[in-house]
Amino acid sequence: MIGLMYTPDGLTGSMVTLTALVTQAYGVPTENQVQGAPDWAKTDRFDIQAKLSETDAATMHNLNPEETKIRRQQILQAFLADRFHLKVHSETKQAPVYELVVAKNGPKLKDAASDSSDNLRKGADGKPLTGIMYFLKDKTTAQGYTMASLANLLSQPFSGVGRPVLDKTGLTGTYNFTFDWSPSMKIALPGAIAGDSGDEGPSIFTALADLGLKLQPSTGPIDLVVIDHVEHPSEN
Repeated sequence: MIGLMYTPDGLTGSMVTLTALVTQAYGVPTENQVQGAPDWAKTDRFDIQAKLSETDAATMHNLNPEETKIRRQQILQAFLADRFHLKVHSETKQAPVYELVVAKNGPKLKDAASDSSDNLRKGADGKPLTGIMYFLKDKTTAQGYTMASLANLLSQPFSGVGRPVLDKTGLTGTYNFTFDWSPSMKIALPGAIAGDSGDEGPSIFTALADLGLKLQPSTGPIDLVVIDHVEHPSEN
């Protein structure tokens, strides 16, 4: 298993690169948006574990989802500054992008709030899980997924799109949908359930059309995180 996982009292990472950690810490979708990194930051892998104090963990428990996201980023930023002596600054530039938009005949998505299908994955409390995506050999199923999250996923290298994707659908809800496409990926995404995904299959452009969505070429602002200073960490 490769990736970063947040726990109620901290975070753990397995075989993660520094550039991957920076994307999580500063909220940019892809490692291509991390500039100025030394070669080892993209190839060396680390196992990490960080724990909050009991007081900070209790405070985190009372935050709403958006506050929790921001606090987790702050924790990871502090971790990187402490262990990697990381210093960064932000920039924005215009670059080729795709805009995720609604196609002419409208979206073909199920509203997650009203979907009562029997095949929904549920948590221990019996309620449908939200914000998850799982991949099979030739299909991808999303549950309680936002269009912003879909745009973020399509921005990742394994999607094969080749450009950052900006959400311009105007759809603000959460949705359930399945489409005939599975990414070519070597690792599981945070929040995803990895299946036996193949490297070949229908084009993502075709698959999105079946959902009443499309990718429209454009130029748009891209946020960058520029590394000013970083050091290889010593072992504990």
